[in-house]
Amino acid sequence: AYVIYTSGSTGRPKGVVNTHHNVVRLFDATRRWFDFGPDDVWTLFHSYAFDFSVWELWGALLHGGRLVVVSYEVSRTPGAFLDLLAEHGVTVLNQTPSAFHQLAQADASGPRRLALRLVVFGGEALRLSRLADWYRRHPDDAPVLVNMYGITETTVHVTYQPLTRELVTGAAASVIGTGIPDLRTYVLDGALRLVPPGVVGELYVAGAGVARGYLGRPGLTAERFVADPY
Repeated sequence: AYVIYTSGSTGRPKGVVNTHHNVVRLFDATRRWFDFGPDDVWTLFHSYAFDFSVWELWGALLHGGRLVVVSYEVSRTPGAFLDLLAEHGVTVLNQTPSAFHQLAQADASGPRRLALRLVVFGGEALRLSRLADWYRRHPDDAPVLVNMYGITETTVHVTYQPLTRELVTGAAASVIGTGIPDLRTYVLDGALRLVPPGVVGELYVAGAGVARGYLGRPGLTAERFVADPY
């Protein structure tokens, strides 16, 4: 279906090969959480070179919703973007935490009447404490906020964590939640052994969302896309 290049921690771009099936099953597996439909209005905020855009684009089109394409200039101007959300009655917003923080600051300076029902975070670690002011200013009309973790190699999202006022004020660290139902997640040590709760390890992901590998790089694919030992 598509190839998106990502450098990860190496600094050398790798073309991740994903399929139509990977994208379709992502929305099938998360349907009960979000209930997307034809009445939803989405924004295409992110570049198509960033896999968050796959979620934005097909989230709208697969469910018969409306997609508002955000210009580069507006995407870099929080006040103008807030105006766009209000003007088009956007209901589903997808943001990196840093972009949403700027949007929240614009909202604090000049609140608009928004139709948001859902905000999905992804792309970077979420500092929960930065959401406390948003909840304070929206005691009755706050949209559902959801933190999702994932990488390009696992088709956008891997985990799901709905947020609450209580969680935002009580948690000290970013919380990524539980795995999407058609995926398997493990925290393993360097020998691919399961680590006990509370012990540091690396997150491994298996299941329907895993990409085919890296385009034209069979050696790196074999190194990074290992067989599921469980």
